[in-house]
Amino acid sequence: MHGIYDHAACAIGIAIILDMLDGRIARLTNSATGFGLQLDSLADVVSFGVAPSVLALVWGLSILDQRLAWIAAFTFMICGAMRLARFNIQAGHLKHFVGLPIPAGGGAIAAIVHFFGPPIDNRFGAICMVATVFTLAFLMVSTIRYSSLKYLTLGRKSHFTILFIALLVALIYSYHRWTLLAIAVSYGLSGVALRVYALIRHKKTEEDAAPADSLESS
Repeated sequence: MHGIYDHAACAIGIAIILDMLDGRIARLTNSATGFGLQLDSLADVVSFGVAPSVLALVWGLSILDQRLAWIAAFTFMICGAMRLARFNIQAGHLKHFVGLPIPAGGGAIAAIVHFFGPPIDNRFGAICMVATVFTLAFLMVSTIRYSSLKYLTLGRKSHFTILFIALLVALIYSYHRWTLLAIAVSYGLSGVALRVYALIRHKKTEEDAAPADSLESS
């Protein structure tokens, strides 16, 4: 709120890294508890709900009508809290998330701020930002499935995983603005793309089954 927007975005990015580590450390030390799960959610609400919504408000929505700007920021925060409540109910070794995870939603806002730098000073950019905030909020409370990376381990083909991680780290180090934005956008769109693919595949299966049913009836 003092105008040091890039530092705020980087702090949210650090929070994402710590959020990925705390669960792993708890499982490795056999100290995972229900209390820790609830405390983790409270921390997530602040780090990926309150902080990104305030950042979006002061960085990209300030030139819009204040009521619309506050509604967008508030909607993002509330949808993030609802997303965490759903996660707590479904907590376990999930292969996928139902709805966009709140760290990904908050990380997307942080990546946008980090990429563009100076605050938005034109109405078109502000409208795009408010649309983005509402879209992220909708994705968090949707039933769209997203891949879970929390339980990613080094298996039989660990050399490919290590190579991929090393390449990703190198890209982030050399081209952090573009790489972080690309990661945020790619992950955000991945669930939507998989849902569209599943619908198309289901429709095609029904169309293929229809002629067979008509032949059997005749």
